[in-house]
Amino acid sequence: MKKAKLFGFGLTALALTVALAACGGGKKDSTDGKSAGGDADHSVVIVTDIGGVDDRSFNQSAWEGLQDWGKEHDLKKGADGFDYIQSNDASEYVTNIDTAVSNGFKTVFGIGYLLADSIGTAADANPDTQFGIVDSVIEGKDNVVSATFKDQEASYLAGVAAARTTKTNTVGFIGGEEGAVIDRFEAGFHQGVIDTAKELGKDIKVEIEYAASFGDPAKGKALAASMYQKGADIIFHASGGTGQGVFQEAKDLNETGSKDKVWVIGVDSDQDKEGKYKTKDGKEDNFTLTSTLKGVGAAVQDISNRALEDKFPGGEHLVYGLKDGGVDLTDGYLTDDTKAAVEKVKEEIIAEKITVPEVPKDVKE
Repeated sequence: MKKAKLFGFGLTALALTVALAACGGGKKDSTDGKSAGGDADHSVVIVTDIGGVDDRSFNQSAWEGLQDWGKEHDLKKGADGFDYIQSNDASEYVTNIDTAVSNGFKTVFGIGYLLADSIGTAADANPDTQFGIVDSVIEGKDNVVSATFKDQEASYLAGVAAARTTKTNTVGFIGGEEGAVIDRFEAGFHQGVIDTAKELGKDIKVEIEYAASFGDPAKGKALAASMYQKGADIIFHASGGTGQGVFQEAKDLNETGSKDKVWVIGVDSDQDKEGKYKTKDGKEDNFTLTSTLKGVGAAVQDISNRALEDKFPGGEHLVYGLKDGGVDLTDGYLTDDTKAAVEKVKEEIIAEKITVPEVPKDVKE
């Protein structure tokens, strides 16, 4: 039976590594005017990357964090409290951010590094509005806070788990769009697999592909099908909504029983629900081996609380990693031996005995 690891990234326990050096159809706009129980001077909105607030990953985590913040302070959804504006295409970023500002929101978050340029431009044009960028760094602007995560650390743990679980000695990584953020996922995972394979005396192949999109489930499914066909039995995806296709392919294979069980490693939040399926003989099972966790929602909640106290950390770069609970790995369906090995490696990373690379070119074979 699955024993989920709780993500201890609460606001009271949150510790931040702060670097003061300069350091993700039609538009769906949920803002609907003024609402009771609001605080217009401290209202907050997130502008999502493509995939939306129901992507079961990055954007959804941010929205859930903002909803928790609103509930904590008895604020209502709307222009006087908190809300979201959904981007369905990159062409909507500028318009959506402008809408957020014109609707009077005091703090505007761009959720994902792909919104960085648009947030930076809006910050210059609106010096009295507070902006946050998640997964990127905007330098030299006193009205912008940057929040990034040590994704490579959690991904390294995922690599350890994959290497200790694979039966075929082939695992895969599927990224969304190439860039500095997904580089961290790829590099950490790849190095975790390599180091663990050496420790176990195994030769494990890592297949790596990119979908060139965070919102293309069909492409994710096709890439996953190819990887599983080549012998991979575990795929770690860092691809947002594209990952829904990875899960669908694994579900199709596992339900038909056309080959031995295949697994998916989830990203950014516990994607256990995505792995539920029924075996060929009708038994309930799950193929989400584990998931990397990323405190996007908690970061949004933390920064929103600072803004509410008139202590908005403009100009700062907040970095969240394993040491402060900013990233982590669920226990999922890992064996006890694998969980113990993951915990040991986690402690070594926190103690800086293991340095995890952030870019693929630094991965050491």
